[in-house]
Order: sequence, then C-alpha cells, then structure tokens
Amino acid sequence: MRSICGSETRSRVVSQNNFPTGAGLASSASGFAALVTAADRAYGLDLSPSRLSELARIGSGSAARSVFGGYVEMQRGELPDSSDSVAEPLAAAADWPLAVVIAVSERGRKLVGSTEGMQRTAQTSPFYSAWVNNQPNDLALARTAIAARDFDALALHGLAMSARPGLLYFNATTMECLHRIRRLRGRGVAVFFTVDAGPKVKAICAPEAADTVAAALEDVLGSTEILRAGLGSGAVNMDDGQT
Repeated sequence: MRSICGSETRSRVVSQNNFPTGAGLASSASGFAALVTAADRAYGLDLSPSRLSELARIGSGSAARSVFGGYVEMQRGELPDSSDSVAEPLAAAADWPLAVVIAVSERGRKLVGSTEGMQRTAQTSPFYSAWVNNQPNDLALARTAIAARDFDALALHGLAMSARPGLLYFNATTMECLHRIRRLRGRGVAVFFTVDAGPKVKAICAPEAADTVAAALEDVLGSTEILRAGLGSGAVNMDDGQT
C-alpha cells in the first residue's frame, strides 16, 4: 500500500481480537481486512472496497471476503498467480438476517494451522482432486442454500481427515455441540452449524432462536465460553463512529 501511494512512511501495526486467535474463528480474515482498511485511511488512498479486498487477499484469502459485509462469494480465478481470484458481494446481510452463536470448545491455538493443514491435505489426500473438481457444484448448492436457508457443511472436515497423517480438528466437546444442534433442528428450531479448520462450532440461526441455541450450548460449555454475534457489516474504521 506504500507503493500504491508512493510513500516511504512505515507503520506500527497492533492487532487485537476479542476472540481466540489461530483457533478456527477466522482471526486472519478479520485481521487483514482490518489492516488494509486502516492503512487505506492512514495513507489517504480512499480505495474502493473491491481494491481493498484484492489487497487483503495477499495476507489471507478469507480476508478478501471479510472486507465486505453480508454474504460474499470468492471467485476461483484462472490466472497462475491467482490475482483474479477476488471476492464479490453475493447478498446483503439484510436479505437474510441471522444470528451466530459460537461455542468456544477450546481456547488454545490449533496444533496444525490452516495453511499447513490445507497444504498437507492437497499433497496427500486421495480425495482432494475430486473435492476441487466438485467445487462448482458445491458453490451452486451454497447459493441455493442461502436462498433456502437450510444447510450443513461438513465436506471440508471429511477431506481434512483423509490427509496423511489425518487432520482431526474436532474434539469431544465439538461433537457434543453438534449433537445438541441436531436435536434442536429435530425440534424445529431454525439453526444449522458450520465448523471451519478448528474445533469451534458456529451455530447460525434465526434471530428469534438465538436464546434457545445459546442455552443449549451453554449447557455443554458454560456461559463464559459462548460468543454471540450477527452478520458482519464489513471492515470499518472505528473513528468513523461505527461499531
């Protein structure tokens, strides 16, 4: 970003999270989205969200999505350097307002980081090629799922466990939380779960179901290990008076 504005001024960057770092809660995504947004202001660039997304992607692919709010789609791209792999808004948060209840089943860093885990999976899993080839179908299903408001996503973990040596990000508490959520679904509660590369469970639900979902997960973990949020608005500068 110094190169873009022709500045040699360096910056001291301090990053803080209000949730566990390096534990499957997308700390790199929020961190690099925040970094490019803050740097854009500091260097007086006033870049578009799309350009900021491209820059955030240098640090983390997930950060490219986190620059935007609501539902965002990451384009695969065709160039060898992946520079055309960019994020594009898919739907606004208001199109499907959801609550997110997060079960922090373990506070420490995961033993195998996301980058190492995916590299190992790509190099050793016999299912990796099929997983990649099926991504267009998965993406189409994801778009449909957002419209239908009903999906569970566990394909990533089936792939990770097929790596050699296998990667198992779940722990016993993770599994118990998943069982609780399935029971809620069986009772007609509007909730589904997603788990990234880590043991933390994200229960995504209708806002009116958030208290019920939180209570079920608190029964497993206790109230201090439950975080509650909604769909993000995208990265913003806090001195703009936004939260």
